[in-house]
Amino acid sequence: MFGYYLDLAFHSLRRNRVLTALMVLAIAVGIGASMTTLTVVHLLSGDPLPGRSQTIFYPQVDADTKNKDDHEPLDMLDYQSAVDLWSAGRADKQALLVQSMVRLNPGEAGATPVLTMMLSATTDFFSMFDVPFRYGGPWSAQDDQARARVAIITDDLNQKLFHGENSVGRTLRLRDSDVRIVGVLKPWRPSPQFYAVRGGRFADGDTSDFYSKPENIITPFFTGLDINDGNFQQFTCWHLPDKPGHLQNSPCAWVALWVQLNDGAKAAAYRRFIADYAAQQQTLGRFSHSGNTRMRDLMGWLDFNGVLPGDVRLQAWLAVAFLVICLLNMVGLLLAKFLRRSGEIGLRRALGASRLAVFAQFMVEAGTIGLLGGAFGWVLTLLGLWLIRQQPVAYADLAHLDVPMFLVTFFAAIGASLLAGFLPAMRACRVVPAWQLKTL
Repeated sequence: MFGYYLDLAFHSLRRNRVLTALMVLAIAVGIGASMTTLTVVHLLSGDPLPGRSQTIFYPQVDADTKNKDDHEPLDMLDYQSAVDLWSAGRADKQALLVQSMVRLNPGEAGATPVLTMMLSATTDFFSMFDVPFRYGGPWSAQDDQARARVAIITDDLNQKLFHGENSVGRTLRLRDSDVRIVGVLKPWRPSPQFYAVRGGRFADGDTSDFYSKPENIITPFFTGLDINDGNFQQFTCWHLPDKPGHLQNSPCAWVALWVQLNDGAKAAAYRRFIADYAAQQQTLGRFSHSGNTRMRDLMGWLDFNGVLPGDVRLQAWLAVAFLVICLLNMVGLLLAKFLRRSGEIGLRRALGASRLAVFAQFMVEAGTIGLLGGAFGWVLTLLGLWLIRQQPVAYADLAHLDVPMFLVTFFAAIGASLLAGFLPAMRACRVVPAWQLKTL
């Protein structure tokens, strides 16, 4: 019967092409607008480490002598606290992180040095965050301790400097130091750049840094401090540093620490550990208070920092509201279309068709309109995402339609049209045959 209803649907749609075009256009425009913004929301608010994010945590202790226990601790750690917690080795994996700008000397005669972003991290960073490699691999834990002059570069930088060849073993000149390349990453674009998120709630809604591309160069944490000493930016200071830029012993927060704890018991133990550490530092006189500690998991940390831009969330709600308006228009068009065929409905009922059969016929017709609207809505979604990629926003290059959202586009279009067709189909199947037969 479905094939018969589908044939009736296409016959009906061809019979009134203008009305059909209006309904398909209503669905297409509503789906195109809503799916464009929902795709962006999906890309920006998704779990960056599916299945593992609940085991990744961001510990915080507060060395700020001006802060109080009833305030949130600083988003980053001072150097001594970060290194103390890392050196204790209480987590399954742990990574110290700090970003900076570094001068890169390309090495070619006459080439102009350029400033580029560098990430200094301990080796667990790569396994904790599933960082993919094209050539080579991460350095060892011994390299961390030995402050080895090694580095890993991104695929983009490898393309620019070495034309995409295997550059493992080649040398880079960073500032005044030579480092040996031990690995080249595959194209890697985390969305958001979750390992570097901090300070979002203080940024007046400006979260553009969360969607920046990964740093071009990654060095061991202590190696990066040696190479780029004096060029690290503090997150905040509660007193003026003795030497600006030299932050190891300064009253400033500027280092991030991520830990991996593979079960709930370990997470609870680590929370007790950082609370005990803060109490110990208060006893030693380095902290003025000890109750200001936190440890959120990865998704909790992203939510706390408001990673999803407020304007994107607002646009999504407006697009959904626009889709609802389109559906209401479609309800009116379908109601007019179906009731215009009351004579046909009465004849079918007189010949033995049940109300359920008439209802199914019109729901198939509504679903067919949704399928056609979904196809055109998919095209409009691609156009909308292309327009977003032309905008000067940090997440513009992320605006692509993946397979799940492609499927959602069609399911949403068909579902929306079936929802819009429900009331008109119910009204049509209640047509009284006797009344209509009198008019034939």
